[in-house]
Amino acid sequence: MTSGVYAPGYFETRLPPNANRVKVWTHLCAYLQRWIRPQDTVLELGAGWCDFANNVKAARVVAMDLDATVTKAAAPHVTPVVGDCTDLSAFESGSFDVVFASNLLEHLERPASSRLLGEARRVLRDGGRLILMQPNFRLNPGRYFDDFTHVAIFTDQSLQDYLVSEGWSIETVMARFLPLTLKSRGSGLTFLVPWYLRSPFKPLAGQMLVVAVPAEGGAHVAR
Repeated sequence: MTSGVYAPGYFETRLPPNANRVKVWTHLCAYLQRWIRPQDTVLELGAGWCDFANNVKAARVVAMDLDATVTKAAAPHVTPVVGDCTDLSAFESGSFDVVFASNLLEHLERPASSRLLGEARRVLRDGGRLILMQPNFRLNPGRYFDDFTHVAIFTDQSLQDYLVSEGWSIETVMARFLPLTLKSRGSGLTFLVPWYLRSPFKPLAGQMLVVAVPAEGGAHVAR
């Protein structure tokens, strides 16, 4: 793997620039603020275009990604870091209130995702939260592997079980949270995102949301 490049051609094929993405994430971050206080210090892992990092309201935001795209995408108030998200040794223990990742764990082999979860627990302060958005295989198995870098399968149930096994307690689970992708004919209807998030009826849902906190006495097992 080339230094500073996640996978050659990945951003061009799977994550090309999309003006609708900023509009969608503005609405998403407004929704996610219920778990994030303005005074919090936030770390986004696998930040990519920094859609979350640039739009969340927090006292300090760090955006980390293996791909150097993060350095050009980060807003002036966001600190970009190029590095392996399974190795957070650059950060002190208990230095963040929130760790966030969108569509990340499915790109990692199990030993790597376990290291990531262990490191996330280490860098969270007491009372800190892990917020994960993930494609839910249960909802759209036919398109789950349209992304050529997906290597792991998660459903809303298996992700909960996995997190508990890694020393987390589940706080919130929304099995049907968002559509699987922005690549659709309706992707321009960004003004409907707040309605979609509030509505119990979620057509085309393919993404889940899981919020977890470190379990008391939970210990990460090195793999």
